[in-house]
Amino acid sequence: MPSKLYGSFLVKALNKEVDYDTDTIKVALLTSSYTPDQDAHDYYNDVSTYEVSGTGYTAGGNTLASKTVTYDSANNVIVLDAADTTWASSTITARYAVVYDSTGTASTSALIGYVDFGSDQSSTNGNFTITWDSTGIVRITVA
Repeated sequence: MPSKLYGSFLVKALNKEVDYDTDTIKVALLTSSYTPDQDAHDYYNDVSTYEVSGTGYTAGGNTLASKTVTYDSANNVIVLDAADTTWASSTITARYAVVYDSTGTASTSALIGYVDFGSDQSSTNGNFTITWDSTGIVRITVA
């Protein structure tokens, strides 16, 4: 389940608005009512109205742990990764996961990427876990 980047992410990273290593990077879950728009959506306030709610889920999502940025010189690929994310003892249903740089203000929290689970995924008084793709959350090919 590889992520797709929001179009403005690289511009924001190059303009020092997003620092994946040191900023608070979060993942939030969205309902199937959300329609991804890689060009028009650039801050969390563009997607926050679609956020799930339920037992074991806190608005704004979870902070990513064990973040890494690596460069695979053999394949010319930059990889952003983190530990898998779990909402324990939760009862929620989500279709999308959105990764963003949390400033504490939705209108200045830059979107990085999103994952489409392909269909609604649910937990009922159990763990809702995102197992990030084995090749990383985000892969950027340098061509």
